[in-house]
Amino acid sequence: MTEISSKLGLNLKRIRIKKKMSQGDIARALEVHRAYVSGIENGKRNPTLATIKKLSDALGVSADELLK
Repeated sequence: MTEISSKLGLNLKRIRIKKKMSQGDIARALEVHRAYVSGIENGKRNPTLATIKKLSDALGVSADELLK
């Protein structure tokens, strides 16, 4: 698990929970399986830049908020 993947996963989970969204909510917004969202949160998946943008849009935050 790389450092940036870990940061992305932790930030995604933190923001998602703060906004009271489930992994299923995010998965539906991205049109992917919930397991894919889980993989990102656990640092096991490396999403593309386009997917990071979709994640940020679904959460209503900027992409840099997910990566910092």
